[in-house]
Amino acid sequence: MPSDKLTIETPEQVHLEFVLADIGSRFMAVFADTIIQVILYLVLLIIQRTALAGTMFSDWSGSQVWILAVLIFISFCIYWVYYAAFEALWNGQTPGKRWAGIRVIKETGRAINALEAITRNLVRVVDFLPGIYGVGIVTMLLNSKNRRLGDFAAGTLVVHDRKPKETDLFFNTTEKKADFAVYQAGRLGVPEVELIETFLARRLDIPPEVRFQSATRIADMICTKLGIDPHSRPADTENFLELIVREFRDRAQYR
Repeated sequence: MPSDKLTIETPEQVHLEFVLADIGSRFMAVFADTIIQVILYLVLLIIQRTALAGTMFSDWSGSQVWILAVLIFISFCIYWVYYAAFEALWNGQTPGKRWAGIRVIKETGRAINALEAITRNLVRVVDFLPGIYGVGIVTMLLNSKNRRLGDFAAGTLVVHDRKPKETDLFFNTTEKKADFAVYQAGRLGVPEVELIETFLARRLDIPPEVRFQSATRIADMICTKLGIDPHSRPADTENFLELIVREFRDRAQYR
């Protein structure tokens, strides 16, 4: 039986622990997304019937051809673009995945980009063969990380999405803005802040020694990025990372 836990070492040598999504969770997500797609198809069918019947554009027969072409294009998008667009724009989640509490990430633990979302979903048609994701299910059963062919092609994983609470991210820092140290955290990019937040949200799951080493590596990277003297930061490295995230959220208005 494959392990449901996965430890990923990021390019910054930070250890992050994730819980792999099993077949049941992924089936729940696909089921919900399929229901949404069916509803969209039914709405599209009603519009198509109405348009072609001439009840909406009875005097514009030429326009009906264009309407039909647009509806066919929308139908194509519902099947082929739905998954890729949501996963690329919604942090690796579709509505079904969000409902099931799972999301797609890179093998490195980072958020996926548009290319990876498109790649994994182009291969979806192969995973679906010969029906009801037969190839995909067999592939998931034959590897330890529950990956279907699309995941192998795109270099992705599907994991349970643990939503960080404020208390997960900030249990060392004060709520008072006046106490914030000014580190110019707004100069950081979103990927760096996502790495910090992912670490802070999962730090209690990491062994103490690895947790300390990971926090130190991230803090050193942040200091280098922002030109901060490492000796001037708080002695509590995790407290420093919390301050950085708070300042970034406050100044860059990032959520």
